[in-house]
Amino acid sequence: MTGRRTAKVSRGTRRSSKLKAMLAGGAVLGLGATVTLAAWTDTEWVFAGNAAGNGPGLGTSVFEVEQNVTNPYTEASFVQNETNPGGAVQFGVSALTLTPGDAVYAPVALRTVTGSIAGTVTLQPAVPATGITVTDANQALFNALTVRVAVSATTTTCNAAAFTAGTIIANGPLATTGASAGQALSAAGGNVQHYCFEITLPANPTLPNGTALSALQGRTAAPAWNFSAVSG
Repeated sequence: MTGRRTAKVSRGTRRSSKLKAMLAGGAVLGLGATVTLAAWTDTEWVFAGNAAGNGPGLGTSVFEVEQNVTNPYTEASFVQNETNPGGAVQFGVSALTLTPGDAVYAPVALRTVTGSIAGTVTLQPAVPATGITVTDANQALFNALTVRVAVSATTTTCNAAAFTAGTIIANGPLATTGASAGQALSAAGGNVQHYCFEITLPANPTLPNGTALSALQGRTAAPAWNFSAVSG
């Protein structure tokens, strides 16, 4: 009798343990029964795309200026020259035979390229052109010359009249004179700034003490100018 009661208690204990395990591990099925169900999962992704949704939606703008040193110029003659000496500005044949009091002229046109944002460009003082051989190592002629620069957004003429029609932004010794103000360039080639350079060998140039004007005869100079541009 005692042995049978002990066996019954053991079977009940096992059933109770199974029920507790089922209740702890899952949902109720029917009345009192439980099972374990797998959880549903999902993910969502997004990316920085363009308006069409088929390309990158983040990037950088482009700021690029191009030049033209021909007169008259054509669309095809705009180019980019970003290192010294750059494009060859043509002052004409007489520029190699200056006498005191002579002035010569040459044009430069600047604009932004297609696709560029807007910006401002400022002419820097002249420096010797890289890689151009000159006949005088001490640049005596370079130091004696003067420069004037006029700019216009409408006038392409480059001669003495340009300094009446345009705005004079530089006037002084070639070796030290830069622009007094920068010029705005609109986006995507929307406007062109027309620069006219005037180089003069003064009738009485400033020379080192004891140097005669005749010492400048037969000399050459090759100044190079940097147009420093910044976007915004």
